[in-house]
Amino acid sequence: MTPRPTTTPAPVPEGDRSRLLAGTHHDPHGVLGLHPTPGGTAIRAWRPYADQVAVITPEGSRHELHDDGEGFFTALLDVPAPPSTYELRITYGDTVQTVADAYSLLPSLGELDLHLIGEGRHEELWTALGARPMTHQGVEGTRFTVWAPNARGVRVVGGFNYWDGAAHTMRSLGSSGIWELFAPGVGEGELYKFEITRPDGSRTQRADPLATRTEVPPANSSVIHVSRHAWQDGDWLRTRGSRPVHAAPFSVYEVHLPSWRPGLTYRQLADQLPAYVSDLGFTHVELMPMAEHPFGGSWGYQVTGFYAPTARLGTPDDFKYLIDALHRAGIGVLMDWVPAHFPRDDWALAEFDGKNLYEHEDPLRSDHPDWGTLEFDYGRKEVRNFLVANALYWCEEFHIDGLRVDAVASMLYLDYSREHGQWTPNQFGGRENLDAVDFLQEMNATLYRRVPGVVTIAEESTAWDGVTRATHHVGPGGFGGLGFGLKWNMGWMHDSLDYVAHEPVHRKYHHHEMTFSMVYAYSENYVLPISHDEVVHGKKSLVSKMPGDWWQQRADLRAYLGFMWAHPGKQLLFMGQEFAQGAEWSEAHGPDWWLLDPAYGAEPDHRGVRDLVRDLNTLYRDEPALWERDTDPAGFSWVVGDAAQDNVFAFLRHAADGTPLLSVSNFSPVVRHEYRLGVPDDVPAWHEVLNTDGGRYGGSDVTNPEPLKPDDAPAHGRPASLRLTLPPLATVWLRPA
Repeated sequence: MTPRPTTTPAPVPEGDRSRLLAGTHHDPHGVLGLHPTPGGTAIRAWRPYADQVAVITPEGSRHELHDDGEGFFTALLDVPAPPSTYELRITYGDTVQTVADAYSLLPSLGELDLHLIGEGRHEELWTALGARPMTHQGVEGTRFTVWAPNARGVRVVGGFNYWDGAAHTMRSLGSSGIWELFAPGVGEGELYKFEITRPDGSRTQRADPLATRTEVPPANSSVIHVSRHAWQDGDWLRTRGSRPVHAAPFSVYEVHLPSWRPGLTYRQLADQLPAYVSDLGFTHVELMPMAEHPFGGSWGYQVTGFYAPTARLGTPDDFKYLIDALHRAGIGVLMDWVPAHFPRDDWALAEFDGKNLYEHEDPLRSDHPDWGTLEFDYGRKEVRNFLVANALYWCEEFHIDGLRVDAVASMLYLDYSREHGQWTPNQFGGRENLDAVDFLQEMNATLYRRVPGVVTIAEESTAWDGVTRATHHVGPGGFGGLGFGLKWNMGWMHDSLDYVAHEPVHRKYHHHEMTFSMVYAYSENYVLPISHDEVVHGKKSLVSKMPGDWWQQRADLRAYLGFMWAHPGKQLLFMGQEFAQGAEWSEAHGPDWWLLDPAYGAEPDHRGVRDLVRDLNTLYRDEPALWERDTDPAGFSWVVGDAAQDNVFAFLRHAADGTPLLSVSNFSPVVRHEYRLGVPDDVPAWHEVLNTDGGRYGGSDVTNPEPLKPDDAPAHGRPASLRLTLPPLATVWLRPA
């Protein structure tokens, strides 16, 4: 084909040229590409470092463009009808590249998307913003979109343009604050960032807030991603909502995935974690935050990539593979979610487009005093949309069964960790963060509406009323419920751990710390959490909190776990505590698995405790009395709650059909023979189904091997009573024989 020489340039107007060069042009499509002008059709391209640029029409004709300098190539085409589509043939030395012209294409983001984003109601925001490979007007490429309303200009930079975004200058889509560019020929696996010209004219390169994949930290570029995972958990999803979570068995194994078995990838973990958790009988795993974070020592709680699972362990599809494997093993997957704050990294969300965007504009509202991070502006509709959609994203795209929302208290109170003068009251003069309340209500209501069977769990450490109350039910304080499904019972955790940390001889003075939880047990739907926070940073592991020698420590631990599993509420246990790890957890090396090796004397020291946890979970699932009426006061009754001198606690749990289970804990190191407890008179005999002092668990094997028949002697306000042997530092469960 013989080139048609074109000698007449159609230069870019000087004002547009200077703004393009400065990176401050809001409408490059209005200048570059094809445009009718007096005397013909102007075509303009901006390709810095190119030696030649030519236009190739669909018919195959070629038009050389004039080099106007500084990377601009233009021509005035004298053709009967300008081409509707064309390609640019770009020559860089010996390299020739042929690609569709991005500036000949219409916007690739629809009006409905822009409308929903403008209202702050785009519930599938990840389908509209970010980098999305697609076919647009018959051209293969990637649509880039980003919200940056304060930017003077935005470009896409990446490996595909040698990190020079001149040829990929984005256009502003009006008052939405969205910038858009469809980049032909750019596809999956490419690294990219957004280069933003700030209001002061300076430039900053930022990772994509909606990136669904990232580089492995400490590298921080975003990665264009297309998911190809084929889910196989349909049976799980269809049945997971068949029973309300508050009336179902729910015992959780909390995991820091990078350190559970250090060095394993998502796919390697899929070969081990489901089998381990299933063997121990937990119903769910809770993963500490999996969203991308630059500093591993934050354990994931300082998030920079809210829409991307950490690349440390593999790709997003690899993470889906792990979740799929857990579901197929019958295990639910919860994930910690961190909408309370974000770090100040200058390539992430902080002052994203040169001004406070995701963070509140008031420094008294934006600076988090505890963690040196920034708090989200929950009153801004676009920020609220970003977070609500993010919650949906994990549950819909990754089939996450529930989100444990971190640090809810820090969101709810304007004066959280702030002294007088360091916070601004709300419009009513109060300390409540009304924007955060609205956000949490919207997030919960939206998630429960769209995702059947999902559960949200609040880590909330105050007495805020109605954390697990429905959002449309207004409480005494005038607020609707926050709408969570469950709440961590931090009071029970602190009180009970304080009690067992005392020597048995002193426990009688702290007896109320174990009974006080029942005063408020039905004010919320509770989880009893022994989490990572309690076994790190000098707090000691769970077994090491117990007093006495090694035998007493393990006995106390077993008794405590038996008490915990019988207490109203769901259970959560952090990894390593299921086998009485003596050392604190460290993310650098994870659990001390070697303790389970018989060569180190692990039988029954550590394996015994793990066997107990397995039996607790098995019996728990099989006993509706332990979970069916968790949130109903009729499901619990004290037998004896005031035996402080004996260090004994005894109570009954009741299933929906009235079937009881008797739990008795003796937190004293002495055997108590013929210990009398009042029981219902309609049960002819009781059978011991669990004894944490069992020899196979490492105990002294003081048991009640035969069925126990009550006699007519009244006790503890009941018409009949049992006489049983209470083993030392142990919990015993009995059910009707």
